[in-house]
Amino acid sequence: MGKPQKAAQLLVECLEKHGVNYIFGIPGAKIDGVFDALLDSSIKVIVCRHEQNAAFMAGAYGRLTGEPGVVLVTSGPGVSNLATGLLTATTEGDPVIALGGSVSRSTKLRDTHQNVDNLKLMEAVTKLGMEVIMAENVPEIVENAFRIATRPRCGAVFISLPQDILMEMTNIEANAPVPPTTWSVAPDTVLGCAAQYINDARLPVMLLGLEASRPENSAALCMLLEETPIATVETYQAAGAVSRNLMDGFMGRVGLFKNQPADTLLDAADVVIAIGYDGVEYEPSVWNPNRTKKIVHIDYHKANIHTAYLPNLELTGDIANNILSLMPKLRKRTKLFDLPLVNDLHQQLKLKLESGALYSGRVMHPLRFIYDLRKSINDNVTVISDVGSHYIWLARFFESFSPRHLLFSNGQQTLGVALPWAMACTLARPGKKVVSISGDGGFLFSAMELETAVREKMDLVHFVWCDGAYNMVLEQQKMKYNRESAVQFGYVDIVKYAESFGAKGFKINHSDEFTPILSEALNLKGPVIVEVPIDYSDNAELFKVKIENIGH
Repeated sequence: MGKPQKAAQLLVECLEKHGVNYIFGIPGAKIDGVFDALLDSSIKVIVCRHEQNAAFMAGAYGRLTGEPGVVLVTSGPGVSNLATGLLTATTEGDPVIALGGSVSRSTKLRDTHQNVDNLKLMEAVTKLGMEVIMAENVPEIVENAFRIATRPRCGAVFISLPQDILMEMTNIEANAPVPPTTWSVAPDTVLGCAAQYINDARLPVMLLGLEASRPENSAALCMLLEETPIATVETYQAAGAVSRNLMDGFMGRVGLFKNQPADTLLDAADVVIAIGYDGVEYEPSVWNPNRTKKIVHIDYHKANIHTAYLPNLELTGDIANNILSLMPKLRKRTKLFDLPLVNDLHQQLKLKLESGALYSGRVMHPLRFIYDLRKSINDNVTVISDVGSHYIWLARFFESFSPRHLLFSNGQQTLGVALPWAMACTLARPGKKVVSISGDGGFLFSAMELETAVREKMDLVHFVWCDGAYNMVLEQQKMKYNRESAVQFGYVDIVKYAESFGAKGFKINHSDEFTPILSEALNLKGPVIVEVPIDYSDNAELFKVKIENIGH
């Protein structure tokens, strides 16, 4: 038992015990007790301009650090505005603790100002929702929230905080955090069976999912691939799991539309080793439509069964240790890359990436942008994509060699994440360079946070690909109906917009200007916004469909 303090102060003490450095949020009357307590804490509050963006920032912070990002908002619309951000975090596997105010218990059953059933509202978008019902509950609720948010697959946990409880006095102290969960390794007999499947395969292929991009799992995976080369593909969310020195066996990424070299490789595979993969990343019915492939599932948990995803064997538990335990049981495949199909597919991808150098003109081609960006930055720069046609171009053709240094929203394809994610990255990876990209549609979903980035002196470079339309939707409308509907919008002068917030703005008037402008932008302090008129004339190739009813 400690000295008497308010429940709001106890809550902040619990957050400090869990190592929370930042809280993203917007204050309000129902939650002001917590904001007041934060003044006496070591936690820095990042005051945002919209609760949805605060949740985006918390999600990205959680993905990049492995520790939950924390978002704090008031009751009613403050909580409801979290929904899209928390849905995104939960679907993408990003750990978040969301703290939302609620009306006092005495008014909960009345028609009163900002009254809403928080737990029902949050049920569909989080892993779990809990409400503090007495001050003494605070430490155990916070501890459980952190454990659940970080338990793979990670996601958002919501805590509802009635206003009157925050003012209650208590002698309870904050707990020291419980040690993190440890994961077991599959039995040796199961590892032996998995090795036999792979050793006997004609063409085994590794399909890497989100959990493969955890740094510890990526490191183990790369050790295996150095010892025993196996052709490898990534989902968008696994970007960066394969290191630069292993690119000879990397055949690209899969997602959305089945028209890539990696898809051809998966079609030819007889055994697929799915590591840290979840069906939301790329539906199994797309890459295993005839259910003919043997599947070895390596993940923290048993697979979610799908008619096209019925694993023959599951290695559950610690992914990294299971990979390392499997490694000595695998036979060498020194002739793998002599196979004509594997070599041809690798050359296809390599030629496509190199073709970016051939494009020039006033309006920039996506491949030229990608080629110049990759040549201009080192492997420690984090690149963040919003959603739109640009995200398909980047996911397919931007090479990333470090885990979680190329970020996408693929599970929900949420517009507006790029700028808030980039802002969170400046906090999660201080001193490291950050480049983010959005379309001119998605940019204005969260562009008000540019004021926050200026105020907090966040060093980042954000590119806006401009074509005056919701292009990803437009292309699919044209493909399906040979006409477009409700996808065009007006022009915004991105440079003037940036300058109105006190940020630096540039416009690329010719593709040859990209590299010098990027070099200058990366050396400036504070946020930089760059307008890029984009040439989407080759977009039709992104959306070629070989299977009906797949895509956005």
